[in-house]
Amino acid sequence: PSALLVAWPVGVCSMLRLPVQASAEGLDAAFVGVPLDTGTSNRLGASFGPRQIRAESAMVRRYSGSTGAAPFDSLRVADIGGVNVNLYNLPDSCRLIRDSYQEMVASSCVPLTLGKEPVLPCPATAHGPVGLVHVDAHTNTGDTALGEKIYHGTPFQCCVEEGLLDPGRVVQIGLRGSSYDPNPYKYCREQGFQVVLAEECRLKSLEPLMREVRAQMGHKPMYVSFDVDGLDPAYAPGTSTPEIAGLTPAQ
Repeated sequence: PSALLVAWPVGVCSMLRLPVQASAEGLDAAFVGVPLDTGTSNRLGASFGPRQIRAESAMVRRYSGSTGAAPFDSLRVADIGGVNVNLYNLPDSCRLIRDSYQEMVASSCVPLTLGKEPVLPCPATAHGPVGLVHVDAHTNTGDTALGEKIYHGTPFQCCVEEGLLDPGRVVQIGLRGSSYDPNPYKYCREQGFQVVLAEECRLKSLEPLMREVRAQMGHKPMYVSFDVDGLDPAYAPGTSTPEIAGLTPAQ
Protein backbone atom coordinates (compact mmCIF):
# COMPACT_ATOMS: atom_id res chain seq x y z
CA PRO A 1 0.00 0.00 0.00
CA SER A 2 1.05 3.57 -0.64
CA ALA A 3 2.24 5.56 2.38
CA LEU A 4 -0.03 8.31 1.08
CA LEU A 5 -2.93 6.11 2.18
CA VAL A 6 -1.46 3.85 4.91
CA ALA A 7 1.29 5.04 7.28
CA TRP A 8 4.71 3.34 7.00
CA PRO A 9 4.63 1.66 10.44
CA VAL A 10 1.15 0.18 9.96
CA GLY A 11 0.49 -3.43 8.96
CA VAL A 12 2.46 -6.66 8.74
CA CYS A 13 6.22 -6.26 8.21
CA SER A 14 6.45 -7.96 4.82
CA MET A 15 9.09 -7.52 2.14
CA LEU A 16 8.40 -4.26 0.26
CA ARG A 17 5.02 -4.19 2.07
CA LEU A 18 3.80 -6.82 -0.39
CA PRO A 19 0.86 -9.12 0.32
CA VAL A 20 1.57 -12.12 2.54
CA GLN A 21 0.41 -15.60 1.63
CA ALA A 22 1.12 -19.11 2.88
CA SER A 23 2.46 -20.64 -0.34
CA ALA A 24 3.85 -19.74 -3.76
CA GLU A 25 0.73 -20.99 -5.54
CA GLY A 26 -0.35 -18.59 -8.27
CA LEU A 27 2.72 -16.36 -7.97
CA ASP A 28 5.32 -15.38 -10.54
CA ALA A 29 7.88 -14.71 -7.80
CA ALA A 30 7.98 -14.95 -4.03
CA PHE A 31 10.18 -13.54 -1.29
CA VAL A 32 11.15 -16.19 1.24
CA GLY A 33 13.38 -15.92 4.29
CA VAL A 34 16.02 -18.48 5.24
CA PRO A 35 17.07 -17.32 8.74
CA LEU A 36 20.18 -19.44 9.18
CA ASP A 37 23.80 -18.79 10.14
CA THR A 38 24.81 -22.33 11.06
CA GLY A 39 27.98 -23.20 9.15
CA THR A 40 29.36 -19.66 9.31
CA SER A 41 33.06 -19.40 10.13
CA ASN A 42 33.21 -15.92 11.67
CA ARG A 43 30.58 -13.54 13.06
CA LEU A 44 27.07 -14.88 13.51
CA GLY A 45 23.86 -12.90 13.05
CA ALA A 46 22.69 -13.74 9.52
CA SER A 47 19.72 -15.56 11.03
CA PHE A 48 18.30 -12.12 11.89
CA GLY A 49 18.88 -10.87 8.35
CA PRO A 50 15.58 -11.73 6.63
CA ARG A 51 13.52 -10.00 9.32
CA GLN A 52 15.64 -6.85 9.23
CA ILE A 53 15.72 -6.70 5.43
CA ARG A 54 11.94 -6.77 5.47
CA ALA A 55 11.83 -3.93 8.02
CA GLU A 56 14.21 -1.77 5.98
CA SER A 57 12.37 -2.48 2.73
CA ALA A 58 9.27 -0.58 3.87
CA MET A 59 10.62 2.63 2.32
CA VAL A 60 10.99 1.12 -1.16
CA ARG A 61 8.22 2.47 -3.36
CA ARG A 62 6.36 0.83 -6.23
CA TYR A 63 8.09 2.53 -9.19
CA SER A 64 11.66 3.46 -10.13
CA GLY A 65 11.89 7.06 -11.25
CA SER A 66 15.30 6.55 -12.88
CA THR A 67 14.71 3.33 -14.84
CA GLY A 68 10.94 3.29 -15.15
CA ALA A 69 10.84 -0.24 -13.74
CA ALA A 70 7.39 -1.27 -12.53
CA PRO A 71 7.65 -5.00 -11.73
CA PHE A 72 4.46 -5.19 -9.68
CA ASP A 73 2.34 -3.91 -12.56
CA SER A 74 2.96 -7.10 -14.54
CA LEU A 75 4.10 -9.74 -12.02
CA ARG A 76 2.30 -11.44 -9.16
CA VAL A 77 4.69 -11.21 -6.20
CA ALA A 78 4.14 -11.85 -2.49
CA ASP A 79 6.01 -12.58 0.72
CA ILE A 80 5.51 -16.22 1.75
CA GLY A 81 7.35 -16.07 5.06
CA GLY A 82 10.33 -18.25 5.86
CA VAL A 83 11.65 -21.79 5.88
CA ASN A 84 11.43 -23.46 9.29
CA VAL A 85 15.12 -24.35 9.45
CA ASN A 86 16.81 -26.57 12.05
CA LEU A 87 19.19 -24.24 13.89
CA TYR A 88 21.02 -27.19 15.44
CA ASN A 89 21.59 -29.37 12.37
CA LEU A 90 22.98 -27.93 9.14
CA PRO A 91 22.42 -30.99 6.89
CA ASP A 92 18.82 -31.18 8.10
CA SER A 93 18.37 -27.46 7.41
CA CYS A 94 19.62 -28.04 3.86
CA ARG A 95 16.99 -30.77 3.47
CA LEU A 96 14.22 -28.52 4.80
CA ILE A 97 15.28 -25.68 2.51
CA ARG A 98 15.46 -27.99 -0.51
CA ASP A 99 12.00 -29.42 0.16
CA SER A 100 10.47 -25.94 0.49
CA TYR A 101 12.09 -24.68 -2.69
CA GLN A 102 11.12 -27.73 -4.69
CA GLU A 103 7.49 -26.83 -4.02
CA MET A 104 8.08 -23.28 -5.26
CA VAL A 105 9.91 -24.35 -8.40
CA ALA A 106 7.25 -26.97 -9.12
CA SER A 107 4.63 -24.20 -9.14
CA SER A 108 6.72 -22.19 -11.66
CA CYS A 109 7.42 -19.51 -9.06
CA VAL A 110 10.81 -17.76 -8.96
CA PRO A 111 12.15 -17.75 -5.38
CA LEU A 112 13.73 -14.52 -4.11
CA THR A 113 15.73 -15.57 -1.07
CA LEU A 114 16.61 -13.44 1.93
CA GLY A 115 19.35 -15.17 3.93
CA LYS A 116 21.13 -18.46 3.36
CA GLU A 117 20.92 -20.00 -0.09
CA PRO A 118 21.93 -23.67 -0.35
CA VAL A 119 19.05 -24.09 -2.79
CA LEU A 120 20.67 -24.39 -6.21
CA PRO A 121 19.70 -28.08 -6.62
CA CYS A 122 16.07 -26.99 -7.01
CA PRO A 123 16.33 -24.94 -10.23
CA ALA A 124 18.91 -27.39 -11.57
CA THR A 125 16.53 -30.28 -10.97
CA ALA A 126 13.85 -28.49 -12.99
CA HIS A 127 16.03 -27.05 -15.76
CA GLY A 128 19.32 -28.96 -15.83
CA PRO A 129 22.67 -27.23 -15.18
CA VAL A 130 22.10 -23.49 -14.75
CA GLY A 131 24.15 -20.33 -15.21
CA LEU A 132 25.31 -18.36 -12.19
CA VAL A 133 25.96 -14.68 -11.55
CA HIS A 134 27.74 -14.59 -8.21
CA VAL A 135 28.55 -11.26 -6.52
CA ASP A 136 30.78 -11.93 -3.51
CA ALA A 137 34.13 -11.24 -1.89
CA HIS A 138 34.79 -14.99 -1.80
CA THR A 139 34.60 -17.78 -4.37
CA ASN A 140 32.71 -20.20 -2.07
CA THR A 141 34.51 -23.05 -3.80
CA GLY A 142 36.35 -24.46 -0.80
CA ASP A 143 36.63 -28.19 -0.19
CA THR A 144 36.41 -28.82 3.56
CA ALA A 145 36.91 -26.95 6.84
CA LEU A 146 37.52 -28.70 10.15
CA GLY A 147 36.68 -31.90 8.31
CA GLU A 148 33.22 -30.70 7.23
CA LYS A 149 32.11 -30.57 3.61
CA ILE A 150 29.03 -28.41 4.23
CA TYR A 151 29.71 -24.86 5.39
CA HIS A 152 29.37 -21.39 3.93
CA GLY A 153 32.62 -21.59 1.98
CA THR A 154 31.88 -24.72 -0.07
CA PRO A 155 28.52 -24.44 -1.88
CA PHE A 156 29.73 -23.82 -5.41
CA GLN A 157 32.35 -26.56 -5.37
CA CYS A 158 29.56 -28.87 -4.23
CA CYS A 159 27.45 -27.59 -7.14
CA VAL A 160 30.26 -28.33 -9.60
CA GLU A 161 30.72 -31.84 -8.20
CA GLU A 162 26.97 -32.51 -8.45
CA GLY A 163 26.72 -31.20 -12.02
CA LEU A 164 24.35 -28.37 -11.10
CA LEU A 165 26.21 -25.56 -12.88
CA ASP A 166 26.88 -24.78 -16.53
CA PRO A 167 30.54 -23.72 -16.05
CA GLY A 168 30.69 -21.66 -19.23
CA ARG A 169 27.86 -19.51 -17.86
CA VAL A 170 29.29 -18.77 -14.41
CA VAL A 171 30.52 -15.26 -13.56
CA GLN A 172 31.94 -14.30 -10.17
CA ILE A 173 32.19 -10.55 -9.51
CA GLY A 174 33.84 -8.62 -6.68
CA LEU A 175 36.28 -11.30 -5.49
CA ARG A 176 39.09 -10.04 -3.27
CA GLY A 177 40.86 -10.40 0.07
CA SER A 178 43.47 -12.62 1.66
CA SER A 179 43.49 -16.39 1.22
CA TYR A 180 44.82 -19.66 2.61
CA ASP A 181 45.87 -20.54 -0.94
CA PRO A 182 48.57 -18.74 -2.97
CA ASN A 183 46.36 -19.04 -6.07
CA PRO A 184 42.81 -18.72 -4.71
CA TYR A 185 41.10 -18.39 -8.11
CA LYS A 186 42.81 -21.32 -9.82
CA TYR A 187 39.95 -23.77 -9.18
CA CYS A 188 37.33 -21.36 -10.55
CA ARG A 189 39.28 -20.65 -13.72
CA GLU A 190 39.99 -24.34 -14.26
CA GLN A 191 36.23 -24.96 -14.23
CA GLY A 192 35.73 -22.27 -16.88
CA PHE A 193 34.23 -19.64 -14.56
CA GLN A 194 34.72 -15.98 -15.46
CA VAL A 195 36.45 -14.31 -12.49
CA VAL A 196 36.11 -10.53 -12.10
CA LEU A 197 38.18 -9.22 -9.19
CA ALA A 198 36.96 -6.20 -7.22
CA GLU A 199 40.05 -4.24 -8.26
CA GLU A 200 39.04 -4.68 -11.91
CA CYS A 201 35.77 -2.87 -11.17
CA ARG A 202 37.28 0.29 -9.70
CA LEU A 203 37.12 3.67 -11.41
CA LYS A 204 35.23 2.46 -14.47
CA SER A 205 31.70 1.84 -15.63
CA LEU A 206 30.40 -1.69 -15.20
CA GLU A 207 27.93 -1.34 -18.08
CA PRO A 208 30.23 -3.16 -20.56
CA LEU A 209 30.61 -6.04 -18.09
CA MET A 210 26.85 -6.25 -17.60
CA ARG A 211 26.27 -6.40 -21.35
CA GLU A 212 28.84 -9.18 -21.57
CA VAL A 213 27.21 -11.08 -18.71
CA ARG A 214 23.75 -10.79 -20.27
CA ALA A 215 25.08 -12.15 -23.55
CA GLN A 216 26.86 -14.97 -21.74
CA MET A 217 23.74 -15.99 -19.80
CA GLY A 218 21.53 -15.82 -22.88
CA HIS A 219 17.93 -16.89 -22.42
CA LYS A 220 18.69 -20.07 -20.48
CA PRO A 221 17.88 -20.56 -16.78
CA MET A 222 20.28 -18.88 -14.38
CA TYR A 223 20.74 -18.30 -10.68
CA VAL A 224 21.75 -14.98 -9.07
CA SER A 225 23.65 -15.04 -5.78
CA PHE A 226 24.39 -11.72 -4.07
CA ASP A 227 26.44 -11.97 -0.88
CA VAL A 228 26.39 -8.75 1.14
CA ASP A 229 30.15 -9.04 1.69
CA GLY A 230 30.54 -8.29 -2.01
CA LEU A 231 30.03 -4.71 -0.86
CA ASP A 232 32.78 -2.83 0.91
CA PRO A 233 32.32 -3.09 4.71
CA ALA A 234 32.04 0.71 4.83
CA TYR A 235 28.53 0.15 3.42
CA ALA A 236 27.68 -3.24 4.95
CA PRO A 237 29.74 -3.68 8.14
CA GLY A 238 27.47 -6.30 9.68
CA THR A 239 28.47 -9.14 7.36
CA SER A 240 30.06 -12.23 8.91
CA THR A 241 33.24 -12.15 6.79
CA PRO A 242 34.07 -8.56 5.77
CA GLU A 243 36.82 -7.85 3.23
CA ILE A 244 38.11 -4.32 2.59
CA ALA A 245 38.18 -2.63 -0.83
CA GLY A 246 34.87 -4.00 -2.06
CA LEU A 247 32.14 -2.83 -4.40
CA THR A 248 30.05 0.27 -3.80
CA PRO A 249 26.22 0.36 -3.73
CA ALA A 250 26.22 2.34 -6.98
CA GLN A 251 28.26 -0.36 -8.69
